[in-house]
Amino acid sequence: MTRRTPGPRTAEGRFPSAGGRARTGTAGGCTRAAEDRPRTTEGRPRTAEARTRKQIHLAAHFPGVNDTTVWADSRAGSQIAFSSFAHLARTAERGLFDFLLLAEGLRLREHKGRIHDLDVVGRPEPLTVLTALAAVTDRIGLAATVSATFNEPYDLARRLASLDHLSGGRAAWNVVTSSDAFTGENFRRGGFLDRAERYPRAAEFVAAARELWDSWGPDGPRPFAHRGPHFDIAGEFGVARPPQGHPVVIQAGDSAEGREFAASAADVVLTRHGTLEAGRAFAADVKGRLAAYGREPGDLKIMPGVTVVLGDTAAEAQERATGIRRQQVSPQNALLAAEQVWGVDLSAYDPDGPVPDIDPDPHATPVQGRVRTGDPFAVAEQWRALSRAKGLSLHETVIETTARQSFIGTPAAVAEQLDDVVLGGAADGFVLVPHLTPGGLDEFVERVVPLLQERGAFRTEYRGATLRSHLGLPEPAAKG
Repeated sequence: MTRRTPGPRTAEGRFPSAGGRARTGTAGGCTRAAEDRPRTTEGRPRTAEARTRKQIHLAAHFPGVNDTTVWADSRAGSQIAFSSFAHLARTAERGLFDFLLLAEGLRLREHKGRIHDLDVVGRPEPLTVLTALAAVTDRIGLAATVSATFNEPYDLARRLASLDHLSGGRAAWNVVTSSDAFTGENFRRGGFLDRAERYPRAAEFVAAARELWDSWGPDGPRPFAHRGPHFDIAGEFGVARPPQGHPVVIQAGDSAEGREFAASAADVVLTRHGTLEAGRAFAADVKGRLAAYGREPGDLKIMPGVTVVLGDTAAEAQERATGIRRQQVSPQNALLAAEQVWGVDLSAYDPDGPVPDIDPDPHATPVQGRVRTGDPFAVAEQWRALSRAKGLSLHETVIETTARQSFIGTPAAVAEQLDDVVLGGAADGFVLVPHLTPGGLDEFVERVVPLLQERGAFRTEYRGATLRSHLGLPEPAAKG
């Protein structure tokens, strides 16, 4: 087993409350007191308010493949042992979450010609892990990230249909795309796909997969034939129609093409919008596109990825959050973050020294397998200005400017904030990204979920057996 501490990512804001008053993530704005003792999640009566008010959807992202994870923590476990996946999945199911999401890694990241050892090195293929998890869970959805660029419709549709059957209707596909030749070198066709073709291929891929799933009628398989710019396939599909009709389709992408793809083909869209205003604007834009495809606003669930840090008091939560952030951004990670901005080798710089005063190289991508975002000149100047104004070192500047925890506070305060965001129309729910493998969800499930249930904002039991039922999504009608 190999574990590595990942590097920092670009900054995101935090959600203010739906009432318009700025939230710092602490309990300072909380007006509702609640006991923060562990409670069970079963057996509570559903009030009339709970049946009619907007409900929060919750999902979990398995940590270890993102910049949030802290491998240096003594409680951190393996990112490849099945026990880690089983613990997180069972915890999320105990908390009545909609689904567990696993990431995909088609190539190890590299830096300066070497394996990027500040990142996790080696992880299992997600559909394989989820198939095993289907045997040790009962209700939670099982979502695999799988590329539409480096797979084929027949094979992937067959694997997803198989998972849906084996799990009793709990499979989901997080559709991702790639056009970079670096990843493509691991595949026979290499970097064969122009960037402009990423979403057209993905959209046709999803359409072809749905044709395959629908090709089975009540009397068995019917011949299928799909003719399109990217796929020309015909034959008979080898697996009966999935229990959900179609496994749930998840998408993440903020470009105009990504938003259009989400509106046309996705059931869930993952976002990174970190303020209430940005979340509302994104939701209005994407859901406003649904009507063109004959869809209703409730047919697409918007779920930003978020992190949570809890404490018995606001001060304790803030102290814990600060400690976690310093673990996430080591001096080595700070140098890497700066190299992502400047695009040049900064190994000669002291992370406890000043921010570099040289100009960035706008054309460089120092870490292969990562996407460089933003204007490097603007980011470099922002960092220098902040460093001068506050007297910060490079290391401290990176901690100050890169992503922080989304929600920080007592369990009661965090429950209120989550509810505010959903009631405020910025999201339908959240994908929790814990900083610890595999026990990072335990405290949230024990301390926050019961408070959400008391507010009438979250289910007290699973009302159905399939992931579509958890999400309140319609089941596609069978063809013929």
